[in-house]
Amino acid sequence: MRDGSGTPYHYRVVRQFTVATVVWGVVGMLVGVWIAAQLAWPALNFNLPWLSFGRLRPLHTNAVIFAFGGCALIGTSLYVVQRTCETRLAFPRLAAFVFWGYQAVIVLAAISLPLGFTSTKEYAELEWPIDILLAVVWVAYAVVFFATIARRRTSHIYVANWFYGAFIITIALLHIVNSAAIPVSLTKSYSAYGGAIDAMVQWWYGHNAVGFFLTAGFLGMMYYYVPVQAQRPIYSYRLSIVHFWALIAVYMWAGPHHLHYSSLPDWAQSVGMVFSIVLLAPSWGGMINGVMTLSGAWHKLRTDPIIRFLIVALSFYGMSTFEGPM
Repeated sequence: MRDGSGTPYHYRVVRQFTVATVVWGVVGMLVGVWIAAQLAWPALNFNLPWLSFGRLRPLHTNAVIFAFGGCALIGTSLYVVQRTCETRLAFPRLAAFVFWGYQAVIVLAAISLPLGFTSTKEYAELEWPIDILLAVVWVAYAVVFFATIARRRTSHIYVANWFYGAFIITIALLHIVNSAAIPVSLTKSYSAYGGAIDAMVQWWYGHNAVGFFLTAGFLGMMYYYVPVQAQRPIYSYRLSIVHFWALIAVYMWAGPHHLHYSSLPDWAQSVGMVFSIVLLAPSWGGMINGVMTLSGAWHKLRTDPIIRFLIVALSFYGMSTFEGPM
């Protein structure tokens, strides 16, 4: 495929991330099935520490969220940014580094977590050397993505890229701040924060990993692939912009709802509670926009399995973002 100038699009790294998505999806979910079976049959750990539930559970969550989900998000973002900007991917060699560097992080996680090397922070269990590598890879990813946008041949930045961009910037901020630590050896460190502050920083990170990794990034995917597959323009471009800014403004404040009735100050708990309820509006704004985009293409449900997956995904997104505020 070629851009408006006849230059071939750079799809190699997209294909690599696509294959990695499938591989890590299978691996991560198999580990999940294994540890679920351990709850019924504890002997399945074979009395080996590195096969115990406590060590495999973080491996499962990291593999499904960051290996499976992360490869899907990075791969699709590098595809979407080229197509919507009508330009070739900036710095292809740096993009290749992003792929192999990210796979190295995943492999190091798969080795270190069963061995018991952990920071004990949920969704941020990796120890400090791997955290540093991940930060370097993520900054390289940001350079590739935003440099491609800077070279765009279109007059505006399509809304999918706004969501991908927010996902990239916010995850970098969350990861770097929450992973600040004092190393005591190559495989052990202690958090730079203490007590309630450490808990607050952790759940500012933990909740917004859901908010920006598992929500904003995938909404970027939705805003490109739903209109393309339905062969219809997005239902309301104005709603997509309102949806973006509302989600970005509200989501960052909701983390304290993980720490209700704890030693966190009451005002912080109240802020988390209020903004969690308010999140219903921007979340449903995106869901409605996606469903209404499909509203003129319902007949395709009979013949197009991709449309079926998209409408089911939007429906579950609507249900889960109703359950969350409630």
